[in-house]
Amino acid sequence: MKCGQQIKEVLDIHSNKKKSQNESKKIILKQLLRVKLNDPNRIFNSYPHEISGGQKQRVMIAMALICNPKILIADEPTTALDVIVQKEIIDLIKELQVLTSMSVLFISHDLSLVSELANKIIVLRDGKIIEKGDTDKVLNNPKNNYTKDLINSKPPINYRLEKLPTIDNGSSRTYKKIIIPHEKRITNQRKIYSKIPILKAEGIYKKFIEKKSFLNKSKYFEALKNINFKLYPGETLGILGPSGSGKSTLGKTLNFLDPPTSGRVFFNNKVINANKKNDLKNLRKNIQLVFQDPYSALHPKKTIGNILIETIDHYENNNLEENISIAKKLLVQVGLPHDFFNRYSFQLSGGQRQRVVIARALAVKPKILIFDESVAALDISIQAKILNLLAELRTKLELSYIFISHDISVVKYISDKIIVMDKGQIKEYEESDNLYKNPKSSITKQLVNSIPGIEYRKLR
Repeated sequence: MKCGQQIKEVLDIHSNKKKSQNESKKIILKQLLRVKLNDPNRIFNSYPHEISGGQKQRVMIAMALICNPKILIADEPTTALDVIVQKEIIDLIKELQVLTSMSVLFISHDLSLVSELANKIIVLRDGKIIEKGDTDKVLNNPKNNYTKDLINSKPPINYRLEKLPTIDNGSSRTYKKIIIPHEKRITNQRKIYSKIPILKAEGIYKKFIEKKSFLNKSKYFEALKNINFKLYPGETLGILGPSGSGKSTLGKTLNFLDPPTSGRVFFNNKVINANKKNDLKNLRKNIQLVFQDPYSALHPKKTIGNILIETIDHYENNNLEENISIAKKLLVQVGLPHDFFNRYSFQLSGGQRQRVVIARALAVKPKILIFDESVAALDISIQAKILNLLAELRTKLELSYIFISHDISVVKYISDKIIVMDKGQIKEYEESDNLYKNPKSSITKQLVNSIPGIEYRKLR
């Protein structure tokens, strides 16, 4: 169904008086304008897959408000959105709340995000209220240990921790806060950048056909434009940018899942030839991708053991017993018990599934892991556990990471350097702390200014 039809369905069900097609369309177009969709006719006639994530969320808000409710329940409305769109949605809800005098029940796992909107906060655990009060009081002087853990699980802005506190390690009880000194970080980076790059991108362009034509010239969309960078052994390179900036396309281009239209990719100082099967097999073995959604990344009808063995078997010439042993060791390596070997993905939580996806990526002993929004869909406490795991694996296995995300606080925490992308181009390429403190491009400034809860987080 088109977006306009879906909103009309809600209007028809809840209206006391039946409206004509023209009346309904007029009301819906007005509502789409109200939620800052400046091309309401196009949105009205579009299918959901034809509009962006931020536009979809605005349509959902328009749908919820079409009958002028007294209360809006917003359940994780911004979880999968980039920080710029997230801020726009939060500002929109606040603005509409003032205009309509409605109450908002905002449900989220992210207390820093809640701080942007809420007057009061209720913290739930296991179905029970464990803390409640005014927003400032709960955030700046939490009483419950669980609340403290939730607040501290988000990577801090002004310093870098060796290990993030999580619900398990107890930030308020047994957890020992160790800040990485700036001098130690600089020394580590000197070691990293004294080596020969393991991966190099030179003049990468990627075009997609937008419109095919037999008679006229086909139209192309340039997703990547002249991308140049180097990745060093042991380095974590962050790739930051809003939705549609080309981040994910770059990730797929680097291991030739979607080969570049032009330009060169070097691995271990050797240029990759897309026409040579051995080149591609070797590259894909050494550069593994970890995608955003662990739910769709794992086959629901295969056990976790079979998923891991299938990957090992593709690259290694082992017998079944050896593969089973390797698979079980991989599970332990990512913090899962042996008995997960016989489980199915639907029996696991989101964080556990993401650990399995990481285990599968490690199964072929790669040199580089590319994480494409791999913690974006996880709640804050699980996100902290995964980030701790990645830091541990990088040191233990001497891996290099490319970490793609729209969340600047997460990218800054884990990265040595950051590339900021917008509209398929590199807008900034800088050491992560310097980039945060002195953003130069307008898009970087916008990303920094969109970090939720920035004021209270600076006090931590």
